[in-house]
Amino acid sequence: MLNLDFSKAEWINRSSKFDLENQRIIIKTEPNTDFWQRTYYGFRNDNAPALLLETEENFFSFTIKTDFNSRKQFDQCGVIIYQDDSNWFKASVEYENEKYQRLGSVVTNNGFSDWATTDIEANIKTMYYRLSRRESDYCIENSTDGKVFKQMRIFHLFKGDRKINFGLYACSPSKSSFEAVFSEISISECLWDKHED
Repeated sequence: MLNLDFSKAEWINRSSKFDLENQRIIIKTEPNTDFWQRTYYGFRNDNAPALLLETEENFFSFTIKTDFNSRKQFDQCGVIIYQDDSNWFKASVEYENEKYQRLGSVVTNNGFSDWATTDIEANIKTMYYRLSRRESDYCIENSTDGKVFKQMRIFHLFKGDRKINFGLYACSPSKSSFEAVFSEISISECLWDKHED
């Protein structure tokens, strides 16, 4: 099974303000940082910090807890798979306003991003994610208590069939900054059940 030693992980866009403790990782975001490619908005952003582990393991589940004090539109932190600037995945809660925020995920294949969301209450400041891999297909789930997980989406990465880079990220696309705390990080056998015909 995979080694979860984030002290040996690699940065994409290394954060200037972070702390790696025994079982906890803290990132303070910088303004105007994000991952997004082309779709709808037209712009291309690839400057958010992400801390990544590398694996060729084809079947596993990666679980992580996020705590965040986000307060400006699009503030976000969560899980990520990052192959290159045109092929990646992320899932997070994105702050919208004082009434609601958006639990969502982005799949980017060949340079075009999508964004699938559902609105949740603005006072939710903790979210668990479970990312499961079955070769080049993936399932992302979320939970508010770390016990009961609900499926967000199933997706395919065209460049996610062999070695992948996965981990965590945090960013503030607008003029903002907040503290993202990652904990209860674990790797297990794949908890996404195989589909039987």
